[in-house]
Amino acid sequence: MDLTQGTLEEKNNRAKKMMLWFGIISLIMSFAGWTSAFVVSSSRPDWLKDFQLPQAFIVSTIVIVLSSISFILAKNALKKDQRKATMLWLFVTLILGVVFIFNQLSGFQQIIDLGYNFTGPTSNVTMSYIYLIAVVHILHVVVGLICLLVVIYNHFKQNYTATKMLGFELAATFWHFIDILWVYLFLFLYFVR
Repeated sequence: MDLTQGTLEEKNNRAKKMMLWFGIISLIMSFAGWTSAFVVSSSRPDWLKDFQLPQAFIVSTIVIVLSSISFILAKNALKKDQRKATMLWLFVTLILGVVFIFNQLSGFQQIIDLGYNFTGPTSNVTMSYIYLIAVVHILHVVVGLICLLVVIYNHFKQNYTATKMLGFELAATFWHFIDILWVYLFLFLYFVR
């Protein structure tokens, strides 16, 4: 396919999708670097070998997977021109995103209750990595929630149709990425000790 062909709108849409993928690839590289550093650091003598991830992280993993499903349901409803159903599933996704962040913060509290802080005399390099990875991911979820709010606003203004949904698709792609990213991070932190 010749990427120079097509209408101006088609070329702009391709460019926007490509820019999103460039951003996603750079995020993948960043998290790959942090998880690689986690593996390399695990040979340190002060590395915790028997830590348990907080129960809240398990709950948040389930919540974020459900949020991806609800976003898919919203997109399917939009394709069928079911405006109310689309709005309902978008709000469900938004609420699940907020619940995810709440569970992550609860997980941090569980880590603190075990006696591990991010820095200071009660900190540990293992838990500091977990804090870093989870906090940076939370920041990306916040960005996803902002994108979701923009999608909700645009849907309310009837800017999306079954054939015109670029912003919706871009937000959905980013949301699914941060969901898949968290599942990877959770499994990584759970199995790589």
